Amino acid sequence: MNRACCATVKTAFKKVTHVIFDLDGLLLDTENIYTQATNNIVEQYGKTYDWSIKCQLMGLTGQESAKELVKLFDLPLTWEEYYALAQEQYKLLMPHANLMPGAEKLVRHLYNNQVPIAVATSSTQESAELKTAKYKDLFSLFHHIVTGGSDPEVKHGKPSPDIFLVCASRFPDNPKPEQCLVLEDAPNGVTAATKAGMQCIMVPDPNIGSELTKNATQVLKTLEQVRPELFGLPPLNGL
Repeated sequence: MNRACCATVKTAFKKVTHVIFDLDGLLLDTENIYTQATNNIVEQYGKTYDWSIKCQLMGLTGQESAKELVKLFDLPLTWEEYYALAQEQYKLLMPHANLMPGAEKLVRHLYNNQVPIAVATSSTQESAELKTAKYKDLFSLFHHIVTGGSDPEVKHGKPSPDIFLVCASRFPDNPKPEQCLVLEDAPNGVTAATKAGMQCIMVPDPNIGSELTKNATQVLKTLEQVRPELFGLPPLNGL
């Protein structure tokens, strides 16, 4: 499948008024850091964290991922012990995360054109603050950030729709789901968005097969290719 432009379109694009962004792997280039941090732990037990495992966990909360990893690798640890080790790794590595291509331009464009924007991440609040620390100016442009890993209103993590429904409800005008456009990189996130009744642009990792992108409204290679005008939003300059 060619991901150079819109690739998977199930229905005609519909006009939206609000935009919700995922964080990891979509706005911030953290997925390689997660891989490095995980391997730093599991390699001590003769295991290797590769793509076949990683793709199953993308979009899950930290605690959910810890539970699955301990089970999948049959580690001699409780999930709580693994989770604590992972947090130590993240504190060392996450502050160095870079923005994904096109992220800053798109966020600033929507903000400057008074399009309400928010973030819905499976991270805890502490983790999200750690990752975004060097980009405080950019992330201050979002109306709110929902951290599913610690938010009591998010009862179930992705692929359940809870996080996106909670995120939409926190805009002052409480838009309907069909008024919201979600941008995601992970299959679990796309499933959550579509279950919430929202359109979803997917910017997947190149390793993700086309069968895992078919539920997205549109599939792109990078955020640089997003065309907001297709969804009734102001077009980016130069496009």
